[in-house]
Amino acid sequence: MPNIYWQIIVIHFTTIIGFSRCFRNDENHPENPNIPAIAKYFTTKGRYEEVNPYLIEDILAVNRSMLQPPSAQCREIHLTAIIRHGTRYPTTKNVKKMQKLYELVKSRASGQESWLREIQTQWTMWYTEDMDGRLVQKGVNDHKHLAVRLSKLFPSLISEDKLRGGLIKFITSSKHRCVNSTLSFKAGLKELWAIEDKEFDHAVNDALMRFFDKCIKFVQEVDKNPSALTEVDKFKQGPEMGRVQEKIADRLNVPYSLITDDMAEAAFYLCAYEFAIKTVNSPWCRFFDEVDARVMEYANDLKQFWKRAYGYDINSKSSCILFHDVFSRLDKAASENKSGQQVTEAVTVQVGHAETLLPLLTLLGFFKDNDALTSTNYATQTQRSFRTSHMLPYAANLLLVLYDCGGGDLRLQPLLNEKPVTFPGLTDQQVSMPLYQDVRQHYRELLQGCDFETECQLFKQPSGV
Repeated sequence: MPNIYWQIIVIHFTTIIGFSRCFRNDENHPENPNIPAIAKYFTTKGRYEEVNPYLIEDILAVNRSMLQPPSAQCREIHLTAIIRHGTRYPTTKNVKKMQKLYELVKSRASGQESWLREIQTQWTMWYTEDMDGRLVQKGVNDHKHLAVRLSKLFPSLISEDKLRGGLIKFITSSKHRCVNSTLSFKAGLKELWAIEDKEFDHAVNDALMRFFDKCIKFVQEVDKNPSALTEVDKFKQGPEMGRVQEKIADRLNVPYSLITDDMAEAAFYLCAYEFAIKTVNSPWCRFFDEVDARVMEYANDLKQFWKRAYGYDINSKSSCILFHDVFSRLDKAASENKSGQQVTEAVTVQVGHAETLLPLLTLLGFFKDNDALTSTNYATQTQRSFRTSHMLPYAANLLLVLYDCGGGDLRLQPLLNEKPVTFPGLTDQQVSMPLYQDVRQHYRELLQGCDFETECQLFKQPSGV
C-alpha cells in the first residue's frame, strides 16, 4: 500500500474513513523489515498486534465509535472478559524439537546464503527446557496494555472506583503463565491509576479455566486418543507438507529424508517465537515463503479443529461449565439491574488458555465453515473463517458486554480481540448488539442442557422413556 495513502489515513484519523481503515481486520500494515512476511500465519503462536495492526503504531489505541449502541442512553452494566495468557516461552516439548533442528542445521546444512551462515555462526540456541511455557516480558506487557485499553473502551465499568470497591473480579487458571498474566492485568490498572495502597485478590479456578483437563470423555476420546487426530497425521504425510519439507531441505542442501514434519514445525516455531518474544525477524523465517507458511498454518488449524473445535462434539461440550458460568453472571447482573440494585460484579476477568477460548467459541457457533477441515481439502479451504491466526493470538479475548438501554431493553455485545462480532444465527439483529433475551432464546437448548457432568462422563446412562 503506498505510503501517501497511510499518511492520509493518519491525517484523517478522527474521521469515519480513518477509523474504518485503521481498525479493519484485514488491513496489511506497510512493509516493515522487522516483521516477518509470514507473521500473519503464526496461528496460536502469533502476536496480538498482527490481529490488530493499528496497535503497532500505538499500543494503547482504542476506537470507542465501533461499539455503536442502538441509542445514546445505553449504558454498560457488566463485562465478562475471557482472556488467553500473554506471550510465553515454548514448552519443553517444542524446545526439544527446536534443539534437534538447530543441531542439524549446525552440523549438516551447507550453502552460501547469508541467513544460513548467520544461524551457523552467530545465532545461539538460547531456549532451554526449563522455560516450559512461562510468561515472557512481552506477555506481561500484553496484559498490562490490554487492561489499559479495556479501561478506555469501557471507562464506566473498568474504573478506579469499581476496582477499589471490589466490583472487578479476577479468576485464573493455575498455570504460572495465566497467574502471571492476571497479575500483569491488575498491575496495568494499578499503574494507570497510581494505586499503591491496596492489593487485589484473584481466584484460581481450574474447573472453569482448565475444564478440558476435568472432562473425562474429552481426555479419553480425544486428548489421549492418537486416532482422534488421523486427519492431522494424514495431512502431515500428504503432498502439501511434503513439498514444504523438500523446499526446506533444498534451502539447507541436505537429503530430503532428514527434514521431517517435526523439523518443519520446529523451524516455523523458531521464526514465530523469535518474533513474538524479541520482535526479531530472524533468519529462521527464511526457511519459508508465504506458500509454505499457509500450509504450516493449515496444519495447525487442522489440529485445533479436530482437537479443540468442530471435529468432535465433546470438544465444545467440555466447555459447558464455562458457558453456564458466563450466563449465570450475565443473568445475575440483569436481575440486580432490574431491581434497581448496584450490579455487584461489574467486571469479571477470567484468564486461561487457547484451549479455554476455542471450545467456548465453538459451542457458541463462531467460525463454523460449511465444510469440515480435512487432510484432503486444503486447496478449497483458502477462504475458511476458521483461522486460529485471526482468532487466538497471545492475549486473545472474548468480551461480553451487557447494556441497559432503558425501559427494560437489555443488550449483549460480543467482541473478539476488541472488535465487535455477531452471534452466529443472530445476524439480523441490530449491528452486533442484540437483545439479551434474544441471545438467551438462541442458546436456549444449551442453557437448558449442556450439563458438564453428563456430557463428560464416558458412558452416558440411557435416558428414561
